[in-house]
Order: sequence, then C-alpha cells, then structure tokens
Amino acid sequence: MEAVSTDKAPQAIGPYSQVVRARGLVFVSGQIPLKPDGTLVEGDIRAQTEQVMENLQAILEAAGSSLSRVVQTTCFLSDMEDFPLFNEVYARYFSPPYPARATVAVQALPRGVRVEVACIALAD
Repeated sequence: MEAVSTDKAPQAIGPYSQVVRARGLVFVSGQIPLKPDGTLVEGDIRAQTEQVMENLQAILEAAGSSLSRVVQTTCFLSDMEDFPLFNEVYARYFSPPYPARATVAVQALPRGVRVEVACIALAD
C-alpha cells in the first residue's frame, strides 16, 4: 500500500490520505469543494461539483490514473433537490461506460458543503 498526494488538490484535513494505491487500484478519499489552497468554493451545486471533479482529476493523475479509469464513485449530497444539477456537471467528466455509482443524501457534510465524491479507479 502506498499513499500519494499532490499540491494540485487540497491537502487532507484529517487523519487520512488524499489517495492510496494498492494492488492495482487507486482509492481516492472523499473530495469536497476546496481549492488546492484550501479555500472553500462558495456557490451553487454546479460550482461546487466542478471543483470536486477537478480535485478528483488532479489526485487521480498524481496517483498514475485518470477519470477514464474510474470504476466506482460514491457521491454524497446534502440536498437531493441538487441531484439533476449535480448529474449535469458529473456527466461532463465521464464517458460511457460510466463508473458504477452510489449517490446518497446526508444530513450534513464537512464545512457545510453541498457535495462530496470519493472514487476507486484502476491504476495505469
């Protein structure tokens, strides 16, 4: 098992790694809409989802993978009313065949954000 990190995405804000490579897989910790410098992206679900996806992309690349190699995502929304707009942005980052996905509504997310996404990908 190997932990990897990049300064092109926000650093972990707790006792976890940005990403871990193990046995040909890449496990990316849940990303919230923080810019690489740690500032929070304010705004609607579109703006927040865009930053989350950019963070995932940067972390995957640092770990020797890419969004095209993602096999599964876990998505957390603080309001399921945001689901259509979340999907609109999410779909721009993936091509068929789309990764398997679970999307759940949660009562709250860190720092009051609207979205968090984690993923598992194949290592290149």
